[in-house]
Amino acid sequence: MGHGFDTARLSRIPAFLEAKYVGPGRLPHAATLVSRRGEIAHLSCIGEARPGAALQEDAIFRIASMTKPITSIAFMMLVEEGKVALSTPLTKICPEFAETGVFVAGGGNVPFLTRPPTQPIRMVDLLRHTAGLTYGFQERTPVDAAYRKARIDDFDADYTMDSFIEGLAKIPLQFDPGAHWNYSMATDVLGAVIERIEGKPFAQVLQERIFGPLGMVDTGFKVPAEQQHRLTDCYAFDPVDKIKPFDSGDKSRWAKDRSFHSGGGGLASTLHDYHRFCLMLLGGGKLGDVRIISRKTLELMTSNHLGGGGDLTQHSVGIFSEDENAGVGFGLGFAVTLDPAHAGIPGSIGDFYWGGMFSTGFFVDPVEEICMVFMTQLMPSSTYPVRREVKTLVHAAIDD
Repeated sequence: MGHGFDTARLSRIPAFLEAKYVGPGRLPHAATLVSRRGEIAHLSCIGEARPGAALQEDAIFRIASMTKPITSIAFMMLVEEGKVALSTPLTKICPEFAETGVFVAGGGNVPFLTRPPTQPIRMVDLLRHTAGLTYGFQERTPVDAAYRKARIDDFDADYTMDSFIEGLAKIPLQFDPGAHWNYSMATDVLGAVIERIEGKPFAQVLQERIFGPLGMVDTGFKVPAEQQHRLTDCYAFDPVDKIKPFDSGDKSRWAKDRSFHSGGGGLASTLHDYHRFCLMLLGGGKLGDVRIISRKTLELMTSNHLGGGGDLTQHSVGIFSEDENAGVGFGLGFAVTLDPAHAGIPGSIGDFYWGGMFSTGFFVDPVEEICMVFMTQLMPSSTYPVRREVKTLVHAAIDD
């Protein structure tokens, strides 16, 4: 037994991942790090980072939406300094949204018909995804289609932060701010807000405020040329071949300069770097002698901010409205477990987590003092329930 875990039970994690996913070719590789009370209890790497190259624990992964909690923490640091408030209207920082209306009809070859929103987008709406924004990949509404046509959520497009905001503000909102929950580009807008408040590039703000202080030496929007050999290959699901290449490590889009830094999904990181971020969260906003954010601010961020205390199945109008999100609320940048029984997965009330498009994921369980980081590279993340399965295996290994 180690750190309050049954080590034999922890060893089920790589055995399970090999038997169900990596061995049969469903996932190219899988890396898992589990810690308890700040001490690493399990670390495993299976599969190949690139053809013929075994996955190593220093591999660099595209973490996609696991960028969102980092951006959210950076924003709340500005709140703590009195530079902005949760109630601040978005138009105060981004006046481009002053004329953005709510969708009524139209789209495609027909001009949009809109109406004024019943209330303005506030910063809290960006943090909790209630702003009325969306993602084009949801493919549900004419607004989603407008995102795709404008390539507004293509982080590879040649946007600057300012031209991104200008383009997004021209597309109607899906609904009145605060009315519903919809997974969206809200955190990308938050990145632009941070850049404008601080008067310096968003990437620089993250480096100075989070990555540098926490010692996250391999996390950023661009993988340096001298470290590119550590960047894994990335794949997309294919119904016939199981996986097909999406982005190769040696010719990766993550190794190039770009003018737009996506606060919602642009970062690359490592198992150990993201674990340091999780340890800071487990430590109530502090890691070692470094205080990133206050304990009370983090408590606010990891509380449920959905109206009436409901869960995602009740508030989401797009993805994440599925039954598996019963018992799950949403805070300021994190999903929060409200009721493990309704969620149908072992855990603790108040544990919080999120994941990324390439099937990466993490969770922090303050009750059991557990951090878990899971890395692989397969899109979309909805292909397999692997993150829920790994969380189940982690909690099944608790032995004290």
